[in-house]
Formats: sequence, C-alpha cells, structure tokens
Amino acid sequence: MTTNNGLLLVDKPQGLTSHDVVAKVRRILGERRVGHAGTLDPMATGLLVLGVGPSTRLLRFAQSEVKRYSGAVLLGVATDSLDADGAVIGQAPVPTLSAHQMSTAAAAMCGTQYQTPPMVSAKKVGGTRLHELARQGIEVPREPREITVRVFDLTPSGDPAVWFFDVECTVGTYVRVLLSDFAQRIGTVGHLIELRRLSSGTHHVNDALTLRQIDEAVAAGSSPLRPPSHFVVHLERATLTVEQVTRMRRGQRLDIEQVVASDELAAFDGAGELVGILRRREGQWQPELVMASSGDTAHG
Repeated sequence: MTTNNGLLLVDKPQGLTSHDVVAKVRRILGERRVGHAGTLDPMATGLLVLGVGPSTRLLRFAQSEVKRYSGAVLLGVATDSLDADGAVIGQAPVPTLSAHQMSTAAAAMCGTQYQTPPMVSAKKVGGTRLHELARQGIEVPREPREITVRVFDLTPSGDPAVWFFDVECTVGTYVRVLLSDFAQRIGTVGHLIELRRLSSGTHHVNDALTLRQIDEAVAAGSSPLRPPSHFVVHLERATLTVEQVTRMRRGQRLDIEQVVASDELAAFDGAGELVGILRRREGQWQPELVMASSGDTAHG
C-alpha cells in the first residue's frame, strides 16, 4: 500500500511552466490530485511547492509565504515581457554607478508598496489570463496590489550592464517588475535575464528534488513526499485526545485548554498525524479543514 498524500518540493528546470511540472508529477506518482503554490515563469528555475492528494487542501498555507529569489538583470535593454523571453522594445545608456550607489538605490525600494502586475503574466482579468490578451495586442487596466520587499541587494558581475540580485518579498511580487522599476529609478531600462527561487517560507530549494530524482525514487519504491504537517510548521499545534479527534472529524467544536496566541491551530492525533486545522470561534475551536485519515488515502 502506498499513500499519495503530502508535500513535494521540486527544483523546477528552466523551460517548463509550473503546470508542466504538475503534469509530469501526476504521471510519475499516478495521482490526479496535484497542485502547486506560487507560479514560476518558464524561464525561472528553483523551488516549486506542490501538494499531493488530500494535501492539496493545504496549499493555501504555502501560497502566503515570504519568498526569496536570486538572479541577474541586464541594464540598457527593455523587453515587452520585462524578461529574457520577451521581444526587445527599447534601449538606453547605462549610467556608470558604483556598487555602493547601486545598493543604495536598491535598498530605497524596500518596504511596503503597490505594484501593478505586468500584461505578460498568468494573472486573470475578467476570466482571461493577461498574457493571452497581451498576445492579441490588448492592454487592460490592472489593479495595483500591495507587496512588501524585505531585502533587495545588488552585486556587480564584471559586466557593467549585468548585475546579480537577491530579493526577499511577500507573495504576489513580480520580481521582473521590481527590476524594471529599479532600472528606471537609476535612469535607464532593464530586464530580468536569470531568476531562481531559493525559498518559500521554511521550505528551501536545497531540500527539493529534480523531476528525475522524483521519478527514480518512485521507481525504487520510496516516496518523495513529506508529511502533510510540513505545510503548517508555522502554526501553533495541539495534540488531541481520541475523543477530540472523533469530534473534530464530525465537524464539532472543541474546547482546547492550552493558551493559543493566533486564531488558527494545527490539530494532531496521538500518533503525530495531522488531523486538520481549527479556527477560534466564540471561545471554542471550530474545525476549518479536516484531513482524511491515512487509511482513507491509501491506494492499492
């Protein structure tokens, strides 16, 4: 008996969409229920967090996590997509600035701000993805959204037009927009030429597997999946009694004696298996999400 239920960290290769990765993992695992948190563009590489089986219901906890990226920007050349996959639409001289001046300009862009999604993106407006409209030559108004850039560092590459960067930001941030805005801030244009996601919350690309490694693990009879509990390591946790587990699975409210600071709580049974998520309601705890037990998720 094997159980397709858990978290899967994938090191996405360049050239594949996030949907392509999901499709390949579905075939490898023989599991239809696979989803991802945090889209990566085809040119980007690095960490892609997947939920498999019943754990797809936990993906929202990975969606909201702070993310860290590294990569490179080419100054002096602008593209329509703001990255190397787009067509060149303009050029401008690159100012001669020291590493200190560049770092100072980048640091000034840290903090909470509003960012407008690019036309070439997977975001939907009126049910249609923006990149589909862009291919038709249609540009529509986009609602700016609040983001926070926590870290934005630049280091020289040896080529005055190419700079390496390190960015830590909240969910929904378009790094290519940030870099294009930075280029304009220093008096030129620019576009993203390399992007690698290093981490998402507590998950790091160093712990991720390539598609080949996942395929080899499954062929060898081992599971590449991490337990569903790895989705909720940032939540406070409570261990339930047998009676409480039964009540939770029936959708009944619980009394939890321990002091809990937040309004959400990860509930575990005595064996350490994640039962689900509880939310505070009028002094009690209401089941918000209940996971199937391990016996319910097994496949022959």
